[in-house]
Order: sequence, then C-alpha cells, then structure tokens
Amino acid sequence: MDIVMTTNKPTILIYATEPQEELLREICAGMEEEGIPFSIVRKAAMDFDDLCFESANDSILGAGIGIRGSRAALHLRLLPKGKQLFSTVNPTLSQARCLGANAARAVKRIPFKEL
Repeated sequence: MDIVMTTNKPTILIYATEPQEELLREICAGMEEEGIPFSIVRKAAMDFDDLCFESANDSILGAGIGIRGSRAALHLRLLPKGKQLFSTVNPTLSQARCLGANAARAVKRIPFKEL
C-alpha cells in the first residue's frame, strides 16, 4: 500500500463562481501587497453565503473570500454563515484591492483599510 501525504499551504482561500476577472485580479493584488499568500479555487454555482463561509472554514488561516460575478465578501471562520466581515457589490477597482488587503490584514491582526 502506498501512503501519500498531502499538505495544505496556509493561504487565504478565494472561492470564485464566474468572477469578474478584474475584480478577482484586484483582490489578489491587495493580498499580494500585504504579503499574505492566497489560493484561487473555481467553484460550481452555489449560494453566495455558502461560498464565503466555506472559503473561510476550509482555509488554514481562517479567512476566505467568496466571489460570485461582481459580488465579493470577506468571511472569517469565527463568524456565522451569512455574516461576512466585509461585503461589496460592483466595487471599484480600488475597493476590490482594499477588500483583498483587508483579508490579509485580518490574518495579520492589524487595523483594516477603509473600504
């Protein structure tokens, strides 16, 4: 029998369902600027609250972002489903980048940027 060991890197998970590519790119840029790694997982269509909740609960770091179309939200493992820390619809590029930065800042436990 072969034993295979897999390890998950500590990253902020981004669960995305048909995301606007500009939105996804800017959210990732915000996390890169803060120096926190992230992983993008393309998901089949699912409820937005489920998408956000699962991203946070599946992340080793306890923070996740759900993106569905032009809607995005930051969720933390400690929060109940449906209670995102930050949520935005049709954000500007600056707001999208700020959302990514705030996800990283939540992990680093430093003050958030204003959205």
